Amino acid sequence: MNIVGISGSPTGGSSTDYLIEAILDNIKGHHIKKRFIRLNEKSILPCQACGKSPEPDFCLFHDDMDPIFALMNKADGIILGSPIYFDSVSAQAKLFIDRTNCLRPVDFDSPGGPKLKEPLFRGKKAGIVLVGGEDGKFNGALGTARAFFIWAGIDIVFELEYRTKSFEPGEARRDESVESEIKACADKLISAIESKK
Repeated sequence: MNIVGISGSPTGGSSTDYLIEAILDNIKGHHIKKRFIRLNEKSILPCQACGKSPEPDFCLFHDDMDPIFALMNKADGIILGSPIYFDSVSAQAKLFIDRTNCLRPVDFDSPGGPKLKEPLFRGKKAGIVLVGGEDGKFNGALGTARAFFIWAGIDIVFELEYRTKSFEPGEARRDESVESEIKACADKLISAIESKK
């Protein structure tokens, strides 16, 4: 079993990072490989809207998205996390999401015009982690994250919304009240993956 956690936080040691890593830590068992990725440490070109199918590759452009695509392709479960910025996901998370457009490739030779093919990652399982302020609004970011997973054919099995009470990075690490939700998210992801097999 392979599970990938992807953080769109620009801040190392952030609550977003902690919550994703804590969920991964709560996923236990034999033969489970877990990877954690911080998008802020990657060099990723924005989507160029090239209008061509990259098949058999995932994208026509090759940069730090290549190993991320490879990990996602092998993954049974994918967790995407982001802080809330201007009622949406971070720039790092949105850049990543935009580059996954070809996870649902287009058949440009289809009779009657271009037609969407089946999503390449159909059947994989996913979780969403969002971190906002005490009065933060999650709906915009939630819609973007959901749209990404739906587009890629990935089933969302949990959504964790965490409200911070300060501007301290990693506040969630010291918040015992979120521990039960972290465990519940891990259990939901494992259960969904195991039921698929």
